[in-house]
Amino acid sequence: MRIDGRDHDEMRPVKITKNYLKSPEGSVLIEVGDTRVICTAHVEEKVPMFLKDTAQGWLTAEYSMLPGAGNTRINREVSRGKVSGRTAEIQRFIGRSLRSVVDRSCFPRMTITVDCDVIQADGGTRTASLTGAYVAVEMALQKMLREKKIKRNPCTEMIAAVSVGILKGSALLDLCYKEDFNIDVDMNVVMTASGSFVEIQGTAEGNSYTKEELDKMLELSRKGIMELIAIQEECLR
Repeated sequence: MRIDGRDHDEMRPVKITKNYLKSPEGSVLIEVGDTRVICTAHVEEKVPMFLKDTAQGWLTAEYSMLPGAGNTRINREVSRGKVSGRTAEIQRFIGRSLRSVVDRSCFPRMTITVDCDVIQADGGTRTASLTGAYVAVEMALQKMLREKKIKRNPCTEMIAAVSVGILKGSALLDLCYKEDFNIDVDMNVVMTASGSFVEIQGTAEGNSYTKEELDKMLELSRKGIMELIAIQEECLR
């Protein structure tokens, strides 16, 4: 039995609330257990310099944690004058995962910026951010379609992410903070609705792991991601 009473292959309760904020083209609040993230998608008619003379749009992401998101106050990174290495890595994780399922030639000379702001953290903030960010992006693209700014939906597949790990020899799905803190093997998995892997981040925090344990974690992640994609579909419907 796990800390919160779940089975080894059981997700925490997940809820996605659409139109959480009024102004962005797409916005959601995603809740995964006690982890809560506001995800927004803004569209601007500009691209980075490296895309200036191309027929490609751009999609990028930013990520942050509010000071009150954790058990102790988290210093705002703006006060340090730069983002931390962890924040930069998570931003790249979200951005490149979303770009893998979006045809950027469908919105040339436009940039979609995704912002993921963690308002409460209890493990799995990057995976919850990506899962919610996909819904926010899809909402923004649907609005662009309605306003005839694009001719077809650039999204090729739905995408979601989940954490898995090995704790005391057991493979666990969707780690809360206390599990993640003591985990032997920590892994984040990104997958599409068709079952293709986009990214696998796996690290031995304590003990190394075998191929059999890797296979167990990937199978658990597949189960969790398919459940998340079903929730995304219901939300967008």
